[in-house]
Amino acid sequence: MITELWKGLQRAIWDRPFKAGHHIHERYQIQEVLGMGSYGITYLALDRQTDEIIVLKQLRNTKSKTTSGLLSFQRESRILGALQQHPVPKLLNTFQNEQGHFIAMEWIKGDTFEDLIFRDNQKYNEKETIAILLDLLKITECFHEKGIIHRDLRIPNIIQRDKELIVIDFGLACYLSDKTKEIEDPHDHPEKIRMRAVQVESDLFALGHFALFLLYSSYVPQSKKELSWEEELDISRSFKYVLRKMLQLDEPFHSTTDVQKVLRSI
Repeated sequence: MITELWKGLQRAIWDRPFKAGHHIHERYQIQEVLGMGSYGITYLALDRQTDEIIVLKQLRNTKSKTTSGLLSFQRESRILGALQQHPVPKLLNTFQNEQGHFIAMEWIKGDTFEDLIFRDNQKYNEKETIAILLDLLKITECFHEKGIIHRDLRIPNIIQRDKELIVIDFGLACYLSDKTKEIEDPHDHPEKIRMRAVQVESDLFALGHFALFLLYSSYVPQSKKELSWEEELDISRSFKYVLRKMLQLDEPFHSTTDVQKVLRSI
């Protein structure tokens, strides 16, 4: 308890985000804070050399004092650089100065599926969900072919722009062969442990949950009693079979190819 309070106090003191108007590296002018994760602080910033709005990610100062924090940040830029031929943000710059460690990347103008579902009340049926899932599986397959696991394929991290899907936020991504990846907290929720596992199945598990979010967007409760997703969602037996395997309720799929093959047959 005391340890957690001390960590919280350190973050409050040392990890304060920069305010709008602040200049980084004599090039980037902070516009606003986009978000604060466990390892980084993300900003919208103006690149004064190109006059374009970009995303600037800063490693938290408290994390920069740890080996795992530095390795995680270096890994993120390395992985992003390795995926530039795929639908991910363009890596623009990486640098370190007296203000911290930074990654500059393309700002993807589009809507996350979190926005589409909860802000815009977009509805998705089974056919639409399968089509989106197939597109995402193709993208994820490209990651896996390079030995990269995203480990955070959630609705806030997948953007739709002009019907194109783009995956963002590689802060938790790692290589299958990465032996230095920190071990997850064994006290974490079982779902989180499955999603963070350094294996192909973790991304398939995350995409199974992604599909459930889409399907529930069009769900209308028929009673006050809470039931399982299999009882509540009106979807085909074939799709339930796929989702159960993706969610590791049955013998799981071990590759994106296997999932795509079954989905195309529905």
